[in-house]
Formats: sequence, structure tokens, C-alpha cells
Amino acid sequence: MLKGIQRFVVLWLLALAMLSSVTQAQEPDPRGDLIRSKYAKFEYQVPMRDGVKLFTSIYVPYDAGVDKTYPILMMRTPYSVGPYGANLYKTRLGPSAAFEESGYIFVFQDVRGCYMSEGDYINMRPHLADKQGNEFDESTDTYDTIEWLINKLDGDNGRVGQWGISYPGFYTSAGAIDSHPALKCISPQAPIADWFWDDMHRNGAFNVQLSFTFFSSFGRVRSGPTVNRSSGVDIGTDDSYQFFLDMGPLRNVNEVHFKHEIPFWNEITQHPNYDEFWQSKNILPHLKNIRCASLVVGGWYDTEDLFGPLKTYQSIEENNPDAENSIVMGPWYHGGWNREDGSALGDARFDWATAKWYRDEIEFPFFEKHLKTQLTHPQVAEATMFETGANRWRKFGSWPPAESAEKSLYFSEDGTLSWQPPVDLGEFAVDRFISDPSKPVPYTTEISGRWAKDYMTEDQRFAARRPDVLVYRSDVLDSDVTLSGPMLAELWFSTTESDADIVVKVIDEFPGRPVDGTGATDGSFQSGRQQLVRAQVMRGRFRNDFEHPEPFVPNEPAQVKFELHDVLHTFKRGHRIMIQVQSSWFPFVDRNPQKYVPNIFSASDGDFVSATHSIFRNAAMQSQLKVRVLEN
Repeated sequence: MLKGIQRFVVLWLLALAMLSSVTQAQEPDPRGDLIRSKYAKFEYQVPMRDGVKLFTSIYVPYDAGVDKTYPILMMRTPYSVGPYGANLYKTRLGPSAAFEESGYIFVFQDVRGCYMSEGDYINMRPHLADKQGNEFDESTDTYDTIEWLINKLDGDNGRVGQWGISYPGFYTSAGAIDSHPALKCISPQAPIADWFWDDMHRNGAFNVQLSFTFFSSFGRVRSGPTVNRSSGVDIGTDDSYQFFLDMGPLRNVNEVHFKHEIPFWNEITQHPNYDEFWQSKNILPHLKNIRCASLVVGGWYDTEDLFGPLKTYQSIEENNPDAENSIVMGPWYHGGWNREDGSALGDARFDWATAKWYRDEIEFPFFEKHLKTQLTHPQVAEATMFETGANRWRKFGSWPPAESAEKSLYFSEDGTLSWQPPVDLGEFAVDRFISDPSKPVPYTTEISGRWAKDYMTEDQRFAARRPDVLVYRSDVLDSDVTLSGPMLAELWFSTTESDADIVVKVIDEFPGRPVDGTGATDGSFQSGRQQLVRAQVMRGRFRNDFEHPEPFVPNEPAQVKFELHDVLHTFKRGHRIMIQVQSSWFPFVDRNPQKYVPNIFSASDGDFVSATHSIFRNAAMQSQLKVRVLEN
């Protein structure tokens, strides 16, 4: 594979591959047979500028050489490039089968400190803006890897692309900073951007179920390079709600389960606020000097990394005005565009195979154009966004679209929503509910020990019927209403205690029967369904500053503002727009004790108390949701 020896080695490997394809004739995945019959696999330890070597697995078409060259498509990952061993092959190499059939040199690398790579691992390793000498970060590790590939491989065309989903999406973003000249395009997909908003937190509220599950395995320290994956904690039940409720305060995680053996969990618990520890892991300000084309991809229903793609696209756009930069958002869960056809998610139906369309019409042509210089492929639109509710793809010249107008939905009397601000209703314009941390509102009806990936389209009637959930509904719509871009909740709130979480959910309420009167016949329409469109939580102590929290003054109204992530959703004629407000969302986020303590990770059982919360909606204290209405 290295220059000068590739032809001899490839002939030998081709013979082995042909034999292997015969012995594995019963393998159920046809992509595995294609890969073995077409690609030779090599493994290397690639040196970085500081001398540390990173384990790199490379798949090369057998006919690659001086007379026939292929582009390089790379993924860097902390999740293992296995299987390990030159005779053991992956069953898929590219984002879709089209890549393997078309022909690429596929490169997979264990990032520094993971699996078979040398060095120490740091979660979301901070970017060094002013590096000196042999100082390194993920940007330099990517640069050094590309430099090695271009100089050492035989059969490449000198053009490199990089892609990855989730954590590999972060490494893709980082790899584009101060781009290597050979790096021609990237696709950060569901990229982590800032872990105080991606995955771990939501406006300061801690994502306990995801974090516990993830770090119980991923966060363990290795003794040295290894091919073995750490095992996680078995919660011993299929009822995660009850498990986390019985676990009690978060201080019990270390005492009962982790035994202080997971360093990053310890760091999380020591840094409850958005301090320098978290700020240093924010890659968004550093997305500069990107000299390659970028295709940012995300899912509207990605419960893990929705903040990441939206903010990554925005940051690349602002910091690199001359770069080709596009965004695609589809109706998918985390990574769903890479795994399924995308025709449905939970209760929601999208009428066609949205993920397959994206793979065939956008993703594959994007890489072909930039890596094989297939100029016949059109340039990807600035923003290709799936409009949920109407179930169609739309293309925009900017995101959010310039064609949208700002409006507000005001909380009004008798649980209504209005486009008109409230008149002066004085002290009676208030809605109250009791929040009890011992009986938190669940985020899903699914009984499972695993993450409920479908909850973001789930029917919310289970919550609307609880006394600790406020419900506000618009009139029945006499025409379609399309919301586009971010939404901003501005609530006037008070509590009888000193801390609280505020959860706002935007919901599409279906009519009792389809508007054509045909009734529900095929299961695609659920009478009266309250389908979740977007939801977000705000930890009240951070209402003014995420670095310096402060308690509420009991019974004193305070304005709480927070952004709900972007949407492109049409509420159809005959539907209603609904907003639900609650103060727990468990175990999606941890329980707020409601009695202010400096660090909730250290709270004791006695700190968890019931409280009465109030939402004000008079002329002086207008609780509202600011939206952008798209003129169709």
C-alpha cells in the first residue's frame, strides 16, 4: 500500500479476498461480500507531530495505482475502527453503498487515546488557537494524518473528504479548521459543538439518562491501547423512569454505581455551571479558516445533537463568508438518515423515504462532485430542509429563511393562545400548578431501560392530562401556519421556593377527525393526537447567566427567556397550535430539588421539596412564544 510496494501486496490480498468471499458465502450482508471482493485492507500507526502514533485502518480498491486513482474519504472516531486485523473487514465503509460501488480509499482512525491509538484521551479536546512548536489538538491531528496519507499512499488522487456522525461529527468539524490543502470537503453530521448544550445539558439542566448510560461504558479509563470495548452499567430493569427515581439524588451515582472510577463524570459533577471547563470545549468560535466545502447534516428529531448542526452551520457561515457551506435538516432521530429509509418516526408519518432521498440526491453527489470533480452534479442548496406537517422538502437561500416574519403567540385566559397581546387583567391573569419532585412528569410513555428515540414525535396527551402541566391552545386554524427557524420562550414566572426548571413544549394538535370527514382508516391519522414538534427546558437558576447562577426570590415574578431549537413545521388547516408548560421532564433531565443549592450534583434527599409555580399573562407581564411565520 505504501508507495513502491502496493502492487505486490495487493495481488496477494486479492487472492485472500477471493478465498474469503467463498468461505463467507453465507454472510447475510451483501455489502460485506462487495467490500472483500473489491478492497484490500491495511493497518498503520500514523505518527503525529509530537511523536504519538494513531491507529489507522485503510481500505483501498485493488486496482488503485498510478494508472487509476481514487479520492480518500476519512472518518476519525473515539468509538473504534474495528474489526482489528488486516484480514477482518467492516461490512460497510461509506455513508451508503453507492460509495463502495463508486470506489474510494476509505480511512478510519482511532483518535488519540482511544482503542489502538497511543496518547491520552480528552473529551471534546479544547482547540488551541495559537499553537507553538509541537502543540496539538484535533485540528493538527487531522492535518498530520492527511499529510501522511497524501505522501505515503499510492493510488489516491490527492483529494480528501471527511465525514462523521455525532462525536465523529465533532472531529470532522475540528479537522476543517485551518484546512489542509488536500481537504476538499467535509460533512459534519449531528456534530457535537458544545457539550453544555449538546448531549449533556439543556440550558443547564442535566441529561441524566443519556449521560449515565453513555459514560458508564465510554468514560472508563484504559490501561493502554486495546481492542476491547468497556461494558456499561446494567440498570437491571426495563423501567428507566423507576430506576432513576429510585436512585435518588445524583450524588448516589458515584456512591452506588460508578465508584468514582469515571473521570469525566467526576468533572461534570464538579462543574455544574458554564465555567471555563465547559467554555474551553466549545468549538464554535474556532471554526475558522475553513477552505473546503461543508455539508452540515442534522435531524429535526435528534434528541442528542440538535444544537450542534444548527450552530455549526451558523458558525461556519459567519466565520468563513467565502466558503461553500450548506445545511440539510430532515425528519430523523440521531443518525437516522444513515440507517433507515426515513419514512416514519414513532407516531409521525412522512409519506416517503426521506433518508434514502437524502443519501441518493444530496450526500453522494456532494462527495462525488468535490472529490471526483464530477462537475455535472449541481451544487447543494444553501439550506435543504424537510417541512414536517406538510411532509415535503424545501430549499432556501438562507437559514432561517428571509421570507419569514416575526410574530408572538401569547398565553391567554382559559388556557388559550392568541396572536394578540393580553389586555390588563391584573392579579387574576396567572396560572398555577404544583410541582412535586417525587412524582416528576415523564418525557415518554415508553417503558424501556433504553433511550426512547421516538419521544420527539410522541403523542403528548399523557402529559396534558396531568395537573402539573399547563395547556394553552389556539383556535382551530382556518389556514395553514408554517413556523420556521428558532423560537424564543419569554415567560413571567414565580415559585414559592428558590429554584425551578421550566419546560415548554410546542405541539401540533390534530382534529378529532380528518378535515375531509373520511375518518381514520389506515392508522396514519390518530384522532386528536397531540404530536410533539419541539420542546426545551430551562434551569431557572441560569435565567440571567449560565456561569453565575442565582436563586429565585420566593413569590417574586421574574422573566425567564430561552431559545427553543429551530423548526420548519406546518400546522395544517383544522389543527390547533398547543403549548404545554411543566417543571419536570424525567429522566430526560434530572430532577430539580426546587430548593436552591449551589451544586445540584451534591443535593441530598432533604433538598427536594414541592413548590407552587406560577405563569403570569397580563399586559405588564406578557408570557409568550416568539416565532417566525413563513409566508408560503
